[in-house]
Amino acid sequence: MPLIVPVRGFTPKVGRDCFLAENATLVGDVTLGDGCSVWFNTVLRGDVNTITIGNRVNIQDGSVLHTLYEKSTIEIADDVSIGHNVTLHGCKIQEYALIGMGSVVMDDAIVGAGAIVAAGSVVLSRTKIGPNELWGGAPAKFIKMVDPEQSRTINRRIANNYLMYSRWYSDPAESPDSTN
Repeated sequence: MPLIVPVRGFTPKVGRDCFLAENATLVGDVTLGDGCSVWFNTVLRGDVNTITIGNRVNIQDGSVLHTLYEKSTIEIADDVSIGHNVTLHGCKIQEYALIGMGSVVMDDAIVGAGAIVAAGSVVLSRTKIGPNELWGGAPAKFIKMVDPEQSRTINRRIANNYLMYSRWYSDPAESPDSTN
């Protein structure tokens, strides 16, 4: 069972059809939209400020989301994929964006719609990544533009895959190994 911790009068709110891994942790002022998945060893720590997550967002294993007290919030739009072991701190991620495994996105950074942050990147505070841009490195720099339709297709597929994976945990008949 996930750890849901109220703090300072805020209790995390979880939308419909969400999957929370048994050792996921949600603290304080956290709101999840519908169809989201929060995977193993992931922490959404809304103790010092707000974390708002749209619909069909997957936050993969080992990720940590946090904010700055009275200064920054996290806002994640619909159909976003957050890779394994990502750290998001007080940033905004727009729809259909993909944050690659092991990346760090710092306070007041904005990742535009359909943008991709390559695995292992460090997006510094106040960086503005435009729509459909690919950024990578430490610190992250612009690499190239990404085809908008290709970006939406890839991120929609990843979001749908994670929704499918999450159903394996609640309905064994959904598993590809099922003999039903």
